[in-house]
Amino acid sequence: MNVSNNKRKKSSIEKIEKVFIQLIQKKNIEEISVSMICELADLNRSTFYSNYIDIYDLAEKVMKNMEIEFGQFQLSNNAKQDSNGYLNMFRYIKDNQIFFKTYFKLESYSKSLPTQYNIELAEKYYDNKYIDYHIEFFRSGLNAVIKKWLDGGCKESPEEINEIITSEYKNKS
Repeated sequence: MNVSNNKRKKSSIEKIEKVFIQLIQKKNIEEISVSMICELADLNRSTFYSNYIDIYDLAEKVMKNMEIEFGQFQLSNNAKQDSNGYLNMFRYIKDNQIFFKTYFKLESYSKSLPTQYNIELAEKYYDNKYIDYHIEFFRSGLNAVIKKWLDGGCKESPEEINEIITSEYKNKS
């Protein structure tokens, strides 16, 4: 195995993805070209095409990596088994705003953001009646709150956003 080439390939992929993430903050995906990415990353087009089919393939791979990274956070957060799951998630989002802004901007090319969901609490309040609809409604609503918070620059604290979400359950008792 050629370790030098593997390091170079990994470095090239990191450069391409970093430039893409920077560009997607200012442009729509349709406005980003392979040439633009290669120029800013100081790489040849052949390097891009040896790793990706096109811009959409790059976007899909970036999204997949983001989902894996967020999934790892969720697993480690769920392993703690504490009652601050949402609060910890909101702190993580605030600390990683560019990551989540990028994810939501690309979401039309992938499924919606995986979110934590307290099934036991939902069962308590909804007695499993139409639970699938409730879960979908909650996830969509949670994603909308997170997007609005990110669009506003996360001015509210994670604690305030946590209170907004948890107050929805308090109204059910």
